[in-house]
Amino acid sequence: MRNKLMIPALAIATMVAVPAFAKDRVGYQAIAAGSMVDAERTLQAERAIFPERPELMLNLAAVYARTGRDAQARALYGEVLGSEPVAMDMADGSVQSSHALAQKGLSRLATTMATR
Repeated sequence: MRNKLMIPALAIATMVAVPAFAKDRVGYQAIAAGSMVDAERTLQAERAIFPERPELMLNLAAVYARTGRDAQARALYGEVLGSEPVAMDMADGSVQSSHALAQKGLSRLATTMATR
């Protein structure tokens, strides 16, 4: 049985994955507020404890993408794609795999790069 996480998404510049936690341990609130420094700090601290959690990788990749660090974002999306896919419930009621979200993030980076 695949691991299924409750993950709403925030589509600003990239998809942001957020499990339903009482405390924001995935950087969602900071990302939504536009505080990439706070989001990055939170995500890096959580990744030190849970390095394989796809929502942490996806959100940190989104932070990197929004702060112009496309190579680092690509690397994290690649890590997600290199791991087993995780089914994620989205805020709109759909279910998407961590791989699909990583592919969307990569395609946004490719679009951004092509239009520069």
